[in-house]
Amino acid sequence: MTQAGAAGPGPAAAEPAAGGPAAGPAAAGRGLMAGAPPFAPGSRVTLANWQDPPFNRWAFQHVRELIPTARISRGGRPVWPLRRAERDLGGVRFTSADQEMTIAELLAQTCTDGFLVLHRGRILTEQYFNAMTPDTPHLLMSVSKSVTAAVAGVLAGRGQLDVSAPVTAVVPELAETSLDGATVQHLLDMRAGTAFNEDYADPEADVRTYERVYLWRPPDGRPVPEDAIAYFATLRNDGPHGGPFRYRSILTDVLAWVIERAAGARFHELVSRLLWQPMGAEFDAEITVDAHGNPMADGGICATLRDAGRFGELFLRRGRRARREVVPAAWVDDTIRGAPDGAQAFTGGDDPSTCAGRPHYRNCWWVDDPGLPFYHASGINGQHIFVHVPSQTVVVKLSTWPTALSPWLEATVHGVHAIAAALQRRG
Repeated sequence: MTQAGAAGPGPAAAEPAAGGPAAGPAAAGRGLMAGAPPFAPGSRVTLANWQDPPFNRWAFQHVRELIPTARISRGGRPVWPLRRAERDLGGVRFTSADQEMTIAELLAQTCTDGFLVLHRGRILTEQYFNAMTPDTPHLLMSVSKSVTAAVAGVLAGRGQLDVSAPVTAVVPELAETSLDGATVQHLLDMRAGTAFNEDYADPEADVRTYERVYLWRPPDGRPVPEDAIAYFATLRNDGPHGGPFRYRSILTDVLAWVIERAAGARFHELVSRLLWQPMGAEFDAEITVDAHGNPMADGGICATLRDAGRFGELFLRRGRRARREVVPAAWVDDTIRGAPDGAQAFTGGDDPSTCAGRPHYRNCWWVDDPGLPFYHASGINGQHIFVHVPSQTVVVKLSTWPTALSPWLEATVHGVHAIAAALQRRG
């Protein structure tokens, strides 16, 4: 789910600081599903309202109570230890949209649920808000795409998946659909020609139909395909494969089917076996599934704050945990470098960027500056993992913005750069 095209409330809508007075959407979210049932009508979180404020403030930490999920097991392997070197980063100042603010103010004003800063693999700050705790799985939205792509990278490194191959070579059932002629890399880079309207403000958009297919919304009386695989066959093209970057979340769900077929296993099992366990995750994760168990790989993964940080740290270290290569270094390098025409495809796509440094989208990561490098995994309503290589910093922010897209993204990026600069100065 895209982070492009920011729109919505600015920094005035406030989240209270830890221990501070209630204000704004955070205060409105208190009392949801509290106590014993039956719950008061105004406090009930349902399939019809869970993505809307204030109900999302509870729902993003309780997805399994609303939608079927499959478990991504951490297994029994040793946890990747994250040592602590606590620092108070709340006073770090920066400017965004001509407004000067601190990191503490950013967290207080942007509906933060969890915030983690890792520097050289050590925890500098770990903060929880809105009743979130260290073992709470939080919905990652489109950060899920980057996790999905990492699994594809592992399979590619093992020779089980050729990303240059047509998707029909892996999943013949996609012949004579909109994906016929697309390669696996086109799915990874959002450069397939499949049409998919992802306007969250449009109740008739394709994204609303697909949410009903994936059981993210209740039926509305109109017929929908019986599952995601049947839905893929209904899509049509509105452009060439290999053309400009166009953000289409459904492509990552098709990628998950390709991954399953290439490896001969279900997606949640592959995430567990190829990524979560060797990464040394501390907690199980989970992913939402449709009525037939097909995963919503583009936005349905839920994970804890520290495990999201470990995933970011894995990429900072070019795919390694200690002496073990979990994700191939060549895959991480390719993600940062991008396609030869990646910057041109990105600039000419439906999400033109004002970032310097030839930004691009590659392997389901937003690469703002491949020269630094600085890149991030992002999802709607404020889910982010930032990797700033020069300062050896990973920043994770999990949120429940009241809108899918918001200028708060720009403020968050500026805040991350300020933290990285401060750490580079201090060493």
